[in-house]
Amino acid sequence: MIKIFLNLIKRIRKSISWFWKQKGSPSQRALGLGVGIFCGCFPFFGLQTLMGVFLAKIVKANSILAAVGTWISNPFTYVPLYFFNYRVGSLLLNKDKMLVDFSHITTNELWSQGWYLSSRLLMGSICVGLFAGIVGGLLLYFSLKKFFHTI
Repeated sequence: MIKIFLNLIKRIRKSISWFWKQKGSPSQRALGLGVGIFCGCFPFFGLQTLMGVFLAKIVKANSILAAVGTWISNPFTYVPLYFFNYRVGSLLLNKDKMLVDFSHITTNELWSQGWYLSSRLLMGSICVGLFAGIVGGLLLYFSLKKFFHTI
């Protein structure tokens, strides 16, 4: 059991070391992580990493950290993250109905309900992604500045 724990500590140290040794200035690395976190908040399964790397290339940020940042959404966080995004979008769009009612839906109403759900989820994803990306990027930026300033 102790050997497993020590091996885990060793892997964590290796990961942190890899993280600190990424190419680019602290601002490029932080921007890459922030862009990745932003893209990871969207419900586009399978496209989040591509979006993150593409946006990182556009803004000249670290592409690898952008790909890592998209891991904010994973099978363990999908449901809580997207439900939270939906609720934020519902609050921002200020509508009376908070959840889609599928119990009495007809085929004609399906498209309007789908747009209702999608618009709130996307609006919430944009806002939560911007906030989380800015916070994550700033945390990395100040950590890197402090780390490299003391060396």
